Amino acid sequence: MDASEGEEVFLSLEDDEPVKALPEANKKPASIPISEPPSLEGEVVDTSVISDAAGTYSVSWPILGMDCPDCASKATRAMNQMKQVTNSTVSVTSGEVKVNVDLEIGPLFEISSVLRSLGHAPDVEHHELVGVKASAIALRNDVPVQRLNRVIRRQPGVLDVEISDDDRILVQLVVTNNQDLVEARKRGLEDVLGQAPELSEAKSNRLRPDQWRLIGGGVAFPVLVFIMLAELLGYHGVLIPLLAVPAVAIGGIQMFREAYGSLRSLQMGFQVLTSLAVIGACILSMWEEALIVTILVAFTIHLEGDALIKAREAMQGGLDRLPRTARKVNHHGPISLDTMTSISLAPVGLAPSLMGAAGPVASPHQGPTSDIIPIDLIHPGDHIEIRSGELIPADARILEGSGTLNKAPLTGESVPVDVKVGDVIEAGLILAQGPVVCEVVAVGENTRLSGLIDAVHTFREVPPRLHSGIEKFTAIWVPFVLFGAFVVWYFAFPENWKIILLLWVVSCPCALLLATPVPHAAALSNAAQSGAVVRGGDALERMAHVNHILLDKTGTLTSGKPKIGEIVLGKGRRRLSALQIMMGLESRSNHPYALSVLEFGENEGVKAAAIKEITDIDAGVSGQHGAAKVAIIRPDKAASMGITVEDRLLDAYEAAKANGHGASLLVKDGVGIALATFVHDDTRDGSDELIAAMKKRNINIEILSGDSQQAVSEFARSVGLPESAAHGGLSPEEKVSWVQARSSSHVTMMVGDGFNDAAALAVADV
Repeated sequence: MDASEGEEVFLSLEDDEPVKALPEANKKPASIPISEPPSLEGEVVDTSVISDAAGTYSVSWPILGMDCPDCASKATRAMNQMKQVTNSTVSVTSGEVKVNVDLEIGPLFEISSVLRSLGHAPDVEHHELVGVKASAIALRNDVPVQRLNRVIRRQPGVLDVEISDDDRILVQLVVTNNQDLVEARKRGLEDVLGQAPELSEAKSNRLRPDQWRLIGGGVAFPVLVFIMLAELLGYHGVLIPLLAVPAVAIGGIQMFREAYGSLRSLQMGFQVLTSLAVIGACILSMWEEALIVTILVAFTIHLEGDALIKAREAMQGGLDRLPRTARKVNHHGPISLDTMTSISLAPVGLAPSLMGAAGPVASPHQGPTSDIIPIDLIHPGDHIEIRSGELIPADARILEGSGTLNKAPLTGESVPVDVKVGDVIEAGLILAQGPVVCEVVAVGENTRLSGLIDAVHTFREVPPRLHSGIEKFTAIWVPFVLFGAFVVWYFAFPENWKIILLLWVVSCPCALLLATPVPHAAALSNAAQSGAVVRGGDALERMAHVNHILLDKTGTLTSGKPKIGEIVLGKGRRRLSALQIMMGLESRSNHPYALSVLEFGENEGVKAAAIKEITDIDAGVSGQHGAAKVAIIRPDKAASMGITVEDRLLDAYEAAKANGHGASLLVKDGVGIALATFVHDDTRDGSDELIAAMKKRNINIEILSGDSQQAVSEFARSVGLPESAAHGGLSPEEKVSWVQARSSSHVTMMVGDGFNDAAALAVADV
């Protein structure tokens, strides 16, 4: 079977964070201005006209089988030897390749083919060219059906082509925002097909490399058992090689492919040594040894690759917060919060389509207030609406309205902060309470969020300072054994050429194959089950050298969710009644304090009171309880709202502030009747024991947090750390600088749980 066949792959995006493909309805409208496509040059290949796009493009796509820095280094060197490649990088963390390619010199498929030969097929979903048959297109281009894929592969942006048994054409396309390349690909495919290309998602019948390994190992294992039993019983007949040879061929097919690809690219991978060992063992009739090496390579690489894929998927969580659409205010209509509809935009990831960006979605509101349009059509100076619970699509300044902002994704602050007219709110955050009308100040790649994502991608692809022991070993051992065997034969045993094969076999011990993949796979799996995401086996090895740990606070050492500390009652007030009213007022809110009140009441078996006419007000919520007007507000707003609060409640509020706690005041008919305090930093079970254990090992510990310095210092004292180890009020960029400074003199580990920690996590040694 051809080496280019046998893989089934999946869709991802050019951006470093793989997400799902958009539906067909989300294409960018034809009215969007697009730069002129590059000139196309006709060329006759295989008696068929093809189109090549001139110019250099920067593209990326996910690949399979990328599980170690050594693999990435070999793949990068192989690509850099190609004439059309001006620069290339391979990310072990995300499993992606980025390349600057001059399509005038050579097609993208050739790069993908080289990577496939090294075991890194494109992890991009197949799409069927709808409405065409392979036989008809082959006839149109005057080529045999078997060679049609060669014609289509040369079109701009095509990674691979498969002609299925049922006469379908399946393509794998690089996903890009570059409109020049998109238009060139459209035109190139149209030249071949004779019509505009239409795509639909499809399944390939190919087997992925990891599936080949699993099947091959499964075939070889029972043959190994049979041969071992046969030899124990004294049988050495012809049946043994008749079974062993095909078992080795099937079980090692992927290994042999990758070894050949390595040699062709002038790279010395461990697959070269194992392949030579297996071939040598077969020539020497050492069938058990040949099968054992084949099976170990197949199973161990599959195990480690599977564990790494799961860890990689978990790592993408925070990197797709760029929204796809925004609600733009029409200038011909009034900018009024009173006329806003209740339609809400769900937070989604930014995902360009294969043939264009997302298209506009009409708002059901028929008035002139606003329309939901692609974020690409939003520019600085435009006015946008943002409603409660929505993801902010751009950096913007509030023109009208007020609300609360959940800043945890960027700063780690556990409690939403108030925002008002004149404040700047940032893309990627969630407006916990609104609505607001804003003027856009930055959009797309100019937003702070985009800068942070770029920083994460940059930092995490920096080669680690500490390399895997197995990488160092194989870099020397493979070429030493490969050529050293000839030296030993020539000078020591010139009469026996089989000594070369024997040395290849014995120099590939099973322990070498098991030394890294099996423990790495087990450790990655166990870490994932415990909630820890490890980006590769090399990181596990570096953990043994860590001597300085930097910890995020919110969501890492604490739950990140406020809990009720106490409920202080006014004179003559009943606790049950106050709690019921609070639960009723908060029953429709998703504010962290509201959720804490509801959870607290449910745990005590209390049912919420029936509250009517619940309405958001400045710094709180109000409603009607029987004949009484009730509300929950921020205590510091009571005076400006004319609320009467007795000293007992005021003292409790001041005490809560001094301890870094939050508070909400329950008001009834203009009088404060109860105060609920909220503990923001409830320590996770085992956090203090963990810190004590690390201190016993002489490992330095510091806390880095976006929360206030007072809150961080108070928490540090509660877990046994000095105030000098507590650093609050840090932005994501400042966390990066702090980790970099510590890494200059220590082997560092950064522990965090949110997107605000992503860049710092990427720059740490572990």
